[in-house]
Amino acid sequence: MSRFYRYRLPPWCRHCLYILERATLPIMIYQVFRTIFFPTTLDVFLAGIFICIYIAFHLKWI
Repeated sequence: MSRFYRYRLPPWCRHCLYILERATLPIMIYQVFRTIFFPTTLDVFLAGIFICIYIAFHLKWI
């Protein structure tokens, strides 16, 4: 059911989702490097969120 959820969305929403999916990897890589060199609580939290979003896109949960 979740795999076909994207196709029920309006075209503009699918396009935004596609852009978000493609932009997640570079943002995640940047955030992980930033977390490694300047670890703060906010950086660790954001890195965890971006990793979870990337995994969700990769496994087609979103």
